[in-house]
Amino acid sequence: MDGQEAVSVGVEAGITKEDHLITAYRCHGVLLGRGETAARLIAEMMGKATGASKGKGGSMHMSLRKNKFYGGNGIVGAHIPLGTGIAFGINYEKKKEVCVTMYGDGASNQGQLFEAANMALLWKLPIIYLCENNLYAMGTACARATPNTKYYTKLAPIPGIKGDGMDLFAVREIIKFAREWCLSGKGPICLELETYRYHGHSMSDPGLSYRSREEIAQVRKERDPIAKVKKIILDNKLATEDELKEIEKETRKVVDDVTLKAREAPWPDPEKDLLTDVMAEPDPHPFIRNVEYDKSIFP
Repeated sequence: MDGQEAVSVGVEAGITKEDHLITAYRCHGVLLGRGETAARLIAEMMGKATGASKGKGGSMHMSLRKNKFYGGNGIVGAHIPLGTGIAFGINYEKKKEVCVTMYGDGASNQGQLFEAANMALLWKLPIIYLCENNLYAMGTACARATPNTKYYTKLAPIPGIKGDGMDLFAVREIIKFAREWCLSGKGPICLELETYRYHGHSMSDPGLSYRSREEIAQVRKERDPIAKVKKIILDNKLATEDELKEIEKETRKVVDDVTLKAREAPWPDPEKDLLTDVMAEPDPHPFIRNVEYDKSIFP
């Protein structure tokens, strides 16, 4: 998350537990919002058997299907057609739900986004295409990758809205509006939430070869989403400074404790776990007749 907390928290606050979520590799905050524990999240990042995906997903492929979160997907933009398919399923089963499909500014130039959006508009699917624009696709600034940096306009004639992705409450309200738009039968909508990441794209990226320390410091000082929420809490006397510090202290302790436990947790057992969770075992749709599925590829 690292500067992008308002997006994942605000999205969860603006939808219901009946709605669906799918994203790329900015999935940690979304997973927590869907109800996963910090212990299982950190264990998954370490590849342990106690992880959210049994150590098989790692940092980029965490999911929580029972809570309608379908990952965590590592291939840039490849999950967008999946999200569109989820929205198709919602329509097919005539449910009053939406699918929020989140992607980054880098994925906004991928062809599968436009193909999927074309079908979504044609069939008026209840899908929110949500671009998390943190201004850099890895180390590439937006303007170096596309002539149109107004990402909320890229899926026209699908309507689009741009919002402040560093403001938790702004994100919540824009998501609520988008959800109601989809549920009213008007079809898809495209959102752009401008946000920022303070550190590099990965452990190998210092994050300073394509932007300055001064730029990062200015965003931290003027737009930090957590600092904004703290100010609102204090201004409205919902908690004291000492109470907020105690919450931070307790949270850091929880993270330290679950990290230690994750380090001591067992690795997956290759003999037992290598061949499980490989093949899906879907039940035939009630409208499909005479369908048989082999339950295993092994004798």
